[in-house]
Amino acid sequence: MSCISFDLPPVEPIASETIKKLHLEGRVKAKSGDFFVDPIPAADIIVMGNILHDWDESEKIQLLQKAYDTLPEGGVFVAIENIIDDDRTQNLFGMMMSLNMLIETTGGFDYTFKDFGKWAKSVGFKSCEILPLAGPASAAIAYK
Repeated sequence: MSCISFDLPPVEPIASETIKKLHLEGRVKAKSGDFFVDPIPAADIIVMGNILHDWDESEKIQLLQKAYDTLPEGGVFVAIENIIDDDRTQNLFGMMMSLNMLIETTGGFDYTFKDFGKWAKSVGFKSCEILPLAGPASAAIAYK
């Protein structure tokens, strides 16, 4: 398995240094770019951790569309976030993080799995599932 860390240009040297420090140069590469401007590097699986919650709904959908367009048939998109339960009664941390994102960004917010599924299907993903992780985080998974 190999991995590409896709980061903004100021972050790429930090990622490269960490990769080298961990002796992972043969398996992990750092590439700089802006996922709103540049193509997302080709991959079978695209993972965005705590990325989508930074943006408003149209930007979230734009990033999902770019991931969908990059992935091959059968590819997978994974968003690791503090997914809020659909009833908005369980993940207090996710709801507080959503409030924090509304205060700190110009449109960012955390979201429910139902929201994720609606956006993913609107750009062409065939199906979605959620995988609870440790603590308040979950992996929202979309299949092309």
